[in-house]
Amino acid sequence: AERKLLPALYHRQMEGQFTEPTRIIGASRASLSHDEYRRFASDALKEHLKSGEFNEAEVEKFTSRLYYVSVDAKSEQGWDDLKKLLEEGKDRTRAFYLAVGPAIFSDISEKIRDHKLITRNTRIVVEKPIGRDLASATELNDTIGKVFREE
Repeated sequence: AERKLLPALYHRQMEGQFTEPTRIIGASRASLSHDEYRRFASDALKEHLKSGEFNEAEVEKFTSRLYYVSVDAKSEQGWDDLKKLLEEGKDRTRAFYLAVGPAIFSDISEKIRDHKLITRNTRIVVEKPIGRDLASATELNDTIGKVFREE
């Protein structure tokens, strides 16, 4: 998130690719407030953007979109908090971007399903690598496919 994802999302904003109101919700096991996550993001952008890309006003606008929830992929911790945060704007498109190891793709997919976070406008994106070989990639695809239909 720090080196790649946050700068990439910031660039999307700079290109005018976010519609209003767009929210970006960071989630991990770490315990952070929304403001602490926004400071983390701002610091990450200062460190990882190329020279001349950091615009204080745009960074402030970008970080105002950011929210954070502490969630554990393998337990029940935090999932109700995420659901509550998603209630506002429940008809908007939701994209779950899994920037995690493939070993927990299925756990997270199932938690998203079990906590009724899937709407007709929900999408899931998984980072590569997807498995170690064809067999493990197929298994992961099938596991995620049980929760999220291909179309």
